[in-house]
Amino acid sequence: MLNTAYGDVAMKRTACFKWHERFKGGRQSIGDDERPGCPLTSTDEPHVDKIITLVRENRRLTIRELAEESGISDGSCYVILTEKLNMHCVTAEFVPRLMTKDQQANRVRVCQELLDRSDKDENFLSRIITGDESYIFL
Repeated sequence: MLNTAYGDVAMKRTACFKWHERFKGGRQSIGDDERPGCPLTSTDEPHVDKIITLVRENRRLTIRELAEESGISDGSCYVILTEKLNMHCVTAEFVPRLMTKDQQANRVRVCQELLDRSDKDENFLSRIITGDESYIFL
């Protein structure tokens, strides 16, 4: 009857029998049961603070090096960097995905300063040498 009603998305026969037995035995919820095991403590605030400190000291550390320094697993270190700190790897450095208000204000200030310089000096742009997205003023 389930296959007729639901087609390919119907529960398998054995799963139906298992759930029937569970509800027959007094179960009232379809939610998962609690599982035994240790609570997750590798992504708590002290570990997040430790990772933030390490990344700020040296952005070129690998996930493995960060994990060894902080005493947690590589996976937990990756979760902290990507989900908790909202960072991702760019050219082997972890950088914030979004700029802070101070970084945004600094970028606006620098851009305005460059625009003002280019307005005052008509040869300003001809004196800029670019290489690897860095600007060098001669």
